[in-house]
Amino acid sequence: VESGFTWFLRYVRLSCQEDSLPATFGNLRPLWSHYTSGVHQVEGIEVLTSSELEAVNGTDVRLKCTFKSTQPLSEETVSVSWTFRPLGKSLEKSIFLYHKQAYPPKDETFKDHAVWSGNVMNGDASITLRNVQFSFNGTYSCQVRNPPDFQGFAGEISLRVVQKVSFSEIGILAIAVGGCIGIVLLILVIYIVVRIFRRHGDDMDTEMEHRESKDQVL
Repeated sequence: VESGFTWFLRYVRLSCQEDSLPATFGNLRPLWSHYTSGVHQVEGIEVLTSSELEAVNGTDVRLKCTFKSTQPLSEETVSVSWTFRPLGKSLEKSIFLYHKQAYPPKDETFKDHAVWSGNVMNGDASITLRNVQFSFNGTYSCQVRNPPDFQGFAGEISLRVVQKVSFSEIGILAIAVGGCIGIVLLILVIYIVVRIFRRHGDDMDTEMEHRESKDQVL
């Protein structure tokens, strides 16, 4: 039905351009102009996101998504949807919806992980992923609608989850750094002590020479 209606509008548009337009179709010219002018007046929502983001495994990360609309913002009209495409795959799945309220994900991968952290009245459609896992690697798309202002392009964020540094690795690093600092301090102390003893020895030699020269004079 939709394709047939589209064909009909295209036919009417072409017909309206003909000079030999019948009276019946000529009456449709104002109607066609009304619909086409309405379509051209609709503008797209501008969505802004970070292109790439990195998070440590087991931490929380905020997927920031802001938007600007030519229409007034309202909780009644603004709707937000987030989709996820796993790394190396082409199939997307919906993970979060917001319209008047947040609808937590039912997907097992993001259940109890994806939470709403935005404010549509301030042009913020962000969500937060808690306790990120390696399965969260992929591309996240933020889509915003505020009729009659519809979004032209979705904002995309490529998330990369990296290995969490273990306590043993931190301990080894701390020991290595502490050992280096300790060695430097030990060398510095030895150097200072040697300098003090040398200076003290030089003073003693000078004093002895002074006494010997004094005894010879007497």
